[in-house]
Amino acid sequence: MWQSYFNGLLVALGLIMAIGTQNAFVLAQGLRREHHVPVALLCIFCDAVLVAVGVFGLASVLMQNPTLLTVARWGGVLFLTWYGLQALRRACARQSLAHGAGQGTRSRRAVLLSALAVTLLNPHVYLDTVLLIGSLGAQQSVPGAYVAGAASASLMWFSALAIGAAWLAPWLARPTTWRLVDLMVAVMMFSVAIQLVRNV
Repeated sequence: MWQSYFNGLLVALGLIMAIGTQNAFVLAQGLRREHHVPVALLCIFCDAVLVAVGVFGLASVLMQNPTLLTVARWGGVLFLTWYGLQALRRACARQSLAHGAGQGTRSRRAVLLSALAVTLLNPHVYLDTVLLIGSLGAQQSVPGAYVAGAASASLMWFSALAIGAAWLAPWLARPTTWRLVDLMVAVMMFSVAIQLVRNV
């Protein structure tokens, strides 16, 4: 059970930590102190639902088709390896988080609708959360524990971004910070890929 939980935690953390539109939006809301807690809660809820759909929807399909399970396993290994290599490449490049200042306070409804759009209209959320995390979770011995681990990763990450944004602002602007983040992402991705190979 705990192995499945930590697999979900590590995979989700590795994918969620890479800076993207959703992370940038949550961080910007935190820096502006503009409905940042509801935004973080919305993102956590969406991630948990999408992971559960991916895990339990794909689990039944994969269990009925061993060939598909093998394809999913090796596809996961290849993707995790590729993703880890991409993170290492980013770690060697100069990068920083650019965010703009807000143009006045928006209503909570407007901000939450924007957060939904950033989350659900991004094709990567379906590739990463539903297909990749879901297919890996469907192969776990305890899929429910894997979903709980992935949800825990979302809870920790988005809470840290939203609540700790003001304190972290000076460090997040530094390229060195994102190099370290990408190095951690690479280590997580490679470790799970190796584990999948060992389970073959």
